[in-house]
Amino acid sequence: MLTDSSIVFLKRLLDTPGPSGFEAAPARVWRAEAAAFATVRADVVGNSLATVEGNGGPTILLAGHIDEIGVIVTYVDENGFVYFEPIGGWDPQVLVAQRMRFVGRNGDVFGVIGKKPIHLIKPEEREKASKITDLWVDIGAKNKAEALEHLEIGDAGVIDARLLELPNGRIVSRSIDDRIGAFVVLEALRRYAANPGVARVVAAATAQEEIGYSGGGARVAAQSHSAAMAIAVDVTFATDHPGVEKKELGEHNIGGGPVLTRGSVVNPVAFRLLRDAATKLSIPYSVHAAGRFTSTDADAMHLTREGVATALLSIPNRYMHSPNEMVSLDDLDRAADVIAEACRNVTNETDFTDR
Repeated sequence: MLTDSSIVFLKRLLDTPGPSGFEAAPARVWRAEAAAFATVRADVVGNSLATVEGNGGPTILLAGHIDEIGVIVTYVDENGFVYFEPIGGWDPQVLVAQRMRFVGRNGDVFGVIGKKPIHLIKPEEREKASKITDLWVDIGAKNKAEALEHLEIGDAGVIDARLLELPNGRIVSRSIDDRIGAFVVLEALRRYAANPGVARVVAAATAQEEIGYSGGGARVAAQSHSAAMAIAVDVTFATDHPGVEKKELGEHNIGGGPVLTRGSVVNPVAFRLLRDAATKLSIPYSVHAAGRFTSTDADAMHLTREGVATALLSIPNRYMHSPNEMVSLDDLDRAADVIAEACRNVTNETDFTDR
């Protein structure tokens, strides 16, 4: 089960700002934790990697991306108001009136997102959705010169929403997609290290997934390791809240265990290893069918080198790409157990070709 120290690490990891391309701060937190039980290094694209050597078995890559969506400063006007564009996919409606946290040259810079008050919006415009270009950030500066003493063009920021604990072992955070995956792969590696098999297992906190149109850091991680198998860990849409069509997305409940993807880019042998591990451990899970791509690190990893047998395990997540994404700690715990057990079951005799 998750220890108190693991939960303390999880809170620190989720609260540390790290949008795509600016993941250095949460990556340092991740590597410091990993160094207690694994060999750790970083690469030039921002990936962090932790390795537990096996006993001559094949290499397994576990990948969870550590970046989150955010914003980047594009312009400061003469009155000191800060304009921005998104890093990753935002619904602009969730940005309205939020408090923001930028990583400035001298430390954090806080501000609030401004928008014309409803009293001043013409009636025919009130029903229209806000656009990013309608918004700005007010950091309290009197003018442009003062604002630029704190922020530079190209500085990144996130919504200033810290982790919140709710009843029934549920947590809320702005960065669950998918820093929670980076947490799970490291927790799985920790459990594997306590009772290793023959496989060499590398956990990767990958960079730039939210903007990874060409594969992000996961492509580099998979390319640079001779992995026979890879497991991507991400979040997926929980379907146990109002307004979701289960006929389209399947049935995946908060607290219902990890979600295993079948089809598309997923290797059948790797899928069965995860499914059999869950069955052996009596851990509940659901299955997600993917007819095409998965929009996760799995899409990049499975076609690197001569091909990597790739599986995808996801955590049910409510309110994705919002300041208040929600997951269950029970699902994180179960996911780590399933992954560690699947890794132990990989030997030199494992044939990843589905014959």
